[in-house]
Amino acid sequence: MLDSSVLSALLTAVEVGATLAFALSGLFEAARKKLDAVGVCLVAGLAAFGGGTLRDILLDRRPFFWVAYSQWLWALLLLCAGAMFFLRVRHFAPTERAMQWPDALGLGLFSASGTQLALGQELPGIVAVLMGVITATFGGVLHDIVCNEIPRALRDHHPYAVCAFLGGWVLVLAQQAGVPQEVALLLGAATASGLRVVALMTGYTLPRWSSGRDGQ
Repeated sequence: MLDSSVLSALLTAVEVGATLAFALSGLFEAARKKLDAVGVCLVAGLAAFGGGTLRDILLDRRPFFWVAYSQWLWALLLLCAGAMFFLRVRHFAPTERAMQWPDALGLGLFSASGTQLALGQELPGIVAVLMGVITATFGGVLHDIVCNEIPRALRDHHPYAVCAFLGGWVLVLAQQAGVPQEVALLLGAATASGLRVVALMTGYTLPRWSSGRDGQ
């Protein structure tokens, strides 16, 4: 018999982990762009909360997750302030590669939590998986737009949304096979993050659009 309190606690932990991972990813991007303190907090906040907020709007969940856990806002501000101080003192220059690893972790965690929350509302599997994809990708899209970049999820050609999509289906199919929801949640997160890491390490890219005239 499923203990709903265990699943709820695990979902909260997953969301916290994903929020911090995406906040760190956004912070690195803002630092690379040499934004000021307000810009760093804004970009990190969009990365951390953007996807979850859109998910909550679409699922009609109130209050929004960052309103229900307002202490996360303080954690974000402290993370930004601490990271800015550390980067300046250590003269550490964030690279695009450095932000890929927390981004991959956040991708898996948010795709799994978004999918699970939608399944909890008894939505069809495909809808739940797409909710997971939205949760995992929309924050990154927002912070890239604010930083005047084509969203990384669309331009680097390494699987990104595809990883979230596949991870979501692992979660759905695992639950349908009778796997405990807590275990299925972790399997889905690990699949999405693992596929993203493998793609980055091997250099695998998705096929690019070709008009048939390229190279002419």
